[in-house]
Amino acid sequence: MKKLKNPLTFIEGIRSGLTIAIGYIPVAFTFGLIAKSTELSLYETFLMSAIVFAGASQYTSLSLLAAQTSAVEIIFTTFVINIRHFLLSTTLNEIVERDRWLKKAVYAYWITDESFSVAAVRNERLTTSYMMGLGLIGYVCWVAFSVVGHLSGSQLPVIIQDSMGVALFALFIALLIPSVKKHQKALWLSVCAGLFHLFFYAYHLLSTGWAIVCATLLSAVLIEWADNALVRRKKHA
Repeated sequence: MKKLKNPLTFIEGIRSGLTIAIGYIPVAFTFGLIAKSTELSLYETFLMSAIVFAGASQYTSLSLLAAQTSAVEIIFTTFVINIRHFLLSTTLNEIVERDRWLKKAVYAYWITDESFSVAAVRNERLTTSYMMGLGLIGYVCWVAFSVVGHLSGSQLPVIIQDSMGVALFALFIALLIPSVKKHQKALWLSVCAGLFHLFFYAYHLLSTGWAIVCATLLSAVLIEWADNALVRRKKHA
């Protein structure tokens, strides 16, 4: 049980979220650049960051849009990627003060992996005001620099704008490598998902969007089953 101290204020939330917001700047800026190269308008780029507010999902959506995937497939893929937020929100609901559901819905909308990590380790009593400040600063920075990235992309030479599509795949690789180094399971998960997707693509069994969704779900289930089976075998060895 955490030892409760003085309640945290909105300003303290802003201060806690400032480093997170600074970290969002290059990622949001790159998203804006790639959104421009994917032929999203400035208005569409703004709305995606303002409404979705989820880096991995937004980048994935860009790749699916480039592949002319249907809206249903993009929405379902986004749901699968962000399903962890149910756990994040449930955990925070237990350690943040009770308040009106509307206020809780607002700061829950701004919860990210980073803001959750900051909030979860605080020893002080978490307040609605603190959570509002923590989430708001990151949200504003993400949306603003997505727009700035798009506007900057408009000023780049056409050849550089066209080449920005490669940056999307480079970003996914950059996100994957650290996880693979830390957890061997991540390596097998990515390999398995790639093989499933290759199978669906080679035999034209599913469209690009559904192939990604099914490959992700099947690989997650298979690797988790194999990992649990290995743990049980070691216990009985």
